Formats: sequence, C-alpha cells, structure tokens
Amino acid sequence: MSATATATATATHPHILVFPYPAQGHMLPLLDLTHQLALRGLTITILVTPKSLPFLSPLLSTHPSSITPLVFPFPSHPLIPQGVEHVKDLGNSGNLPIMAALGKLHDPLLKWFNSQTNPPVAIISDFFLGWTERLATQLQIPRLAFFASGAFVVSLCDYMWSNIEKLKSLNEIKLSHLPGSPVFKPENFPSLFKHYKQSDPDCEFVKDGILANTKSWGCVLNSFDALETEYIQWLKTYVGHNRVYSVGPVSLIGNRGDSDPSSGSDRVMTWLDQCPDGSVVYVCFGSQKLLREEQVEALANGLEKSGTRFIWVVKPGTTNGFGDVPDGFEERVAGQGLVIKGWAPQLLILNHKAVGGFLSHCGWNSVLEGIAGGVMILAWPMEADQFVNAKLLVDEIGVAVRVCEGADSVPNSDELGRAVAEAMTEGGGMETKAKDLKQKALAAVSHGESSMKDLDRVVEELGQLRG
Repeated sequence: MSATATATATATHPHILVFPYPAQGHMLPLLDLTHQLALRGLTITILVTPKSLPFLSPLLSTHPSSITPLVFPFPSHPLIPQGVEHVKDLGNSGNLPIMAALGKLHDPLLKWFNSQTNPPVAIISDFFLGWTERLATQLQIPRLAFFASGAFVVSLCDYMWSNIEKLKSLNEIKLSHLPGSPVFKPENFPSLFKHYKQSDPDCEFVKDGILANTKSWGCVLNSFDALETEYIQWLKTYVGHNRVYSVGPVSLIGNRGDSDPSSGSDRVMTWLDQCPDGSVVYVCFGSQKLLREEQVEALANGLEKSGTRFIWVVKPGTTNGFGDVPDGFEERVAGQGLVIKGWAPQLLILNHKAVGGFLSHCGWNSVLEGIAGGVMILAWPMEADQFVNAKLLVDEIGVAVRVCEGADSVPNSDELGRAVAEAMTEGGGMETKAKDLKQKALAAVSHGESSMKDLDRVVEELGQLRG
C-alpha cells in the first residue's frame, strides 16, 4: 500500500503508528509486540520501506482489518548501496548510515500525519529511531521507545552517550551509579558507541536520537521482571515515571509463522529425538555474523575435540567472509554432530529436551530464546550489545560461561573443546538456574503475570488517548 494509506481510529480502538528498525533482531520482536496490541483491539499502521514489507506477511494475514502497512521509499545515503534497505546486507557497521538515512523520513512522515483524517494518537518506534521523539513532540502525541534489548543495556546508554569523550579515553569504567557497580572496558561497549566520531553529522544525529529515548513518554522492553528486576526498577527511577513496560520474552507471544517451511525441520527433530536429554549443544551466531575461515576451522576442531553432541548452524557464505565447514568435517563427526546450512528452526531446537547448551553470540533475541528453552549459554560475544548481555548472563545471573570473546578472536580449539565439554558435563549449577529461569520466563507471559500485566497497562494507557 502507498504512503496515502489510512486507518480509522475510534475511542475504543485507538490508532497507533508502529515504526520498526530494519534489522531482524529489532524488527521481529516489535512485530511480536504489534501482534499482541492488535489482539487487544488497537488499530495499527506499520511504517516500513519496500524490502521490509515481506516481514509483515504473518501479521497482515492474522489481522487483515486492524493492521495496515504504510510503505515509504528508503531514503538514499552515500554509504548505502542502491537497493539496500536492511542491516543484514551491510553487517553491523551498516547501522550508523541506516539510522541516519531513516532520519530523512521525518518530513514525509510529518506530511503524512497532517494529511490524515484520523491520524495515529501515539507512535511506538524502535530505539534506533530516537529522532521520532522529536516528531512526536511536534505532533503533540506520545512516543513510546521500543527497546529490542534488555534493561541492563538501556541503563548504560544515556550515561555512555552523555560522557562519550571521557569514557573513550579510559582503560576501565566502573558504573557506580548502577546496581552492582558493573565494570566494563570501553571495547566491550555497544558498537555504535565505539564507532562514534565527534563532529561527524551521522554520529551526532545518532547520539541525539539515543539520548532522546529515555525522554520519551514511555519505554517498552523485551525483557521480564524476574530477569532484570534491579535494572528495570533503576530505569523507572531514572526516567522519573512508571511508564516503563517489561513485556517479554515477546518471542513466546508472537505470530512469526514458519520462516522457511522447506527447511527440513523434521530431519533436525528426528536427529534430536535420538539423543539423550540435555546432551546436545546448539551452535548459532545469529542472522548477521559470518565467521572467517580460521574461526570456522577453530570452532569445528573445538566441537570435534569436545566429544559433545552438537547442532551447528552455518550461515551461507558471501564475498566478504566464509560460509562452509572444513572439508571432511561432516563425515568425521557424522555420529556426533549435525551441520545445518542456512536457516534453522531455532525455537524448536532450543525447546527440545535433548538440547542442554547454546553456544551463542549473545544477541538479545537469542539470549531470550535460550532462556525460554531452559538451556545454559556458552557465550562468545562479538559486537553490538553482546558483551553487555554476556556480562549479565555470566556475572549476574549465572546461567552462562564465556568460551571466547571478540568478533576477530580465533579460539584455541583445545581450550574451546574443554570449555564445551566441561559446561555440558559439569554445569550442574548453571543447568539448574537455567531451568528455573525458563519457568520464570514462561510465567511472565502467562495470564495475569508480570509481562502480561505490563502489556495490558500499555493498551489501557493508549486507550485513554484521543485523536
């Protein structure tokens, strides 16, 4: 549908605009939330650019009368090749130019709002689209910042971006204003922060947007109270109001459908059915990260030496990286492991009783899916917010162990093999905590419990708004 799309708002079905960010780890959780908002009677317009429209298909099929797509052309940017509209086509370093490019939608969006008979009465937009707070102020409507990350990351953001020059010059940073006074090295802060260059227009635009998020009318987190109790409460105190809503894990209440019906899920499930309970480690580094050849070889050797059963998802290669396992590897480990090339049914795998561990990059969606599966996390954080997430899991919650760190690190295969074997055979304490956390995650999204209460609270407060 074109940019002239309209939707009708009524007093009982308030009309809101949802604006996701075009990266899988951001878009899917916001669409999961949108599904729940539609189930609760909201009328929703979702703003996307043309190549993100297919992501909406499950939602549009389920909610044909209450959800309307609004499609704007993707704005040009000198650092973005023509035809690219999604972070997966550029990698993590593409976030900065994509955030800057999307900022150019301010004026077309303002014009669209002013042309509507019944315009949205609120905006829910991704936290990488902080400039929409300024738009909402101009329109005199509330904006809710949707954080595809947890409260721990959010609690760091304002402090980091407000003190960016000072922090970049330090070797170690103790955040004494936060619960537990966590200590970080600057290289372990989120990637956007590390890429910042003072006086660069795109960097300054992104900085202003990030700092605008906690000034929004409300904050919606893909997290749950039992996971980050102290940080959620800290955030409420910091922003000075109670409109901080923890509604996760939204993957448990979404409407994603099967991302790839021809993927051969049956083969994977049949293989897992033959494995003892808790004996398999699942290895996957998300939708964006492609390992280099020497990293793939070290990981392959480490898994083989561990003697542990495994499922390893290998992302198809590109001209910039490596996309296959070493020659002969699959034959050597035929009785021990299964290699999946391309998409894998991650939620099904993590919830299978045979899977006990998850070797992960610690992207927040993967973290929550691992928690919901009740598995231990074997952490290899690489970029973005992954070091922060790993710190929460390892040092504070105790459901993870670090096995490697850094996007460019090549692990010692002997050490990696030992770490995997030890975690999977001697991780009793972590295993118990992981299973307990799973029950808390499932409880949070049950009727009348914490995440559902916060979701109902969002809808109730939006329902009091009038166009």
